[in-house]
Amino acid sequence: MRRRDLIFGLVTVAAMRTARAQQSGKVHHIAIIHPSHPIAELTETSAIPAVDEIFKELRRLGYIEGRNLLIERSSGEGRAAHYPDMIHEVVRSNPDLIIALGTTRVLDFKAAATTIPIVGVFGNPVGGGIVSSLARPGGNITGVSVDVGLEPWSKRIQLLHQVVPQANRLGVLQSRASRERYVALGPELNRSPEITPVGPPLDRPIDEAEYRRVFVAMVEDGADALVVSDEPENVTNRGLIVELANTTRLAAIYPFDRLSKPWGSCPMG
Repeated sequence: MRRRDLIFGLVTVAAMRTARAQQSGKVHHIAIIHPSHPIAELTETSAIPAVDEIFKELRRLGYIEGRNLLIERSSGEGRAAHYPDMIHEVVRSNPDLIIALGTTRVLDFKAAATTIPIVGVFGNPVGGGIVSSLARPGGNITGVSVDVGLEPWSKRIQLLHQVVPQANRLGVLQSRASRERYVALGPELNRSPEITPVGPPLDRPIDEAEYRRVFVAMVEDGADALVVSDEPENVTNRGLIVELANTTRLAAIYPFDRLSKPWGSCPMG
């Protein structure tokens, strides 16, 4: 994880340096966007590894906020209804560089800003539609991919079943928008005939009432274990998810170790 965050910091600064040539006295303007973490966490003292590495590398190269660097921070706070306005405001401010975390947000900026350099942390860059190919990506987007395919999810399911071998009905806490990704886990689920996916996906708007509805539905469907996706909404609502998993006595496995902690800091959403 640390090496990937360092690479992301280096890529970010490299993109910034090529966005506009260094000019004496120039103040560079960058926008940092996170889909879930609050703006207060997008700072030089951030506990989010990727953000921390960005600021370290910027300072090492002489880019210092308040001196020659203007930073615009935006957060979707894990609420899908905020995303369109946030993207519109960022693009309208015309920064020298946009730093966006999450595949969906990078795609949103790709559609809205065709000339502003974009650095992102995203999933599968080709499969997700961010670039046409790795050999010839083209466009105005670079960054770091955190998606190595479905194998980690398959492994998580295997580990969960080892810890809770009696589990035979598995709930997957996912949004309807990302359902196709987890539907692809079908072969892994079917590898163990006793495991059956149950429960509805989260619909939008995703709020506390929606999480409670889905947990009730999963329990009614007989779920006795839970896999939590890495979507921004789940990162934002991690405290509620842990509470509901404990209340419903569902054994759960999470994509990040910090996602299982109500007030921990998760690397990304």
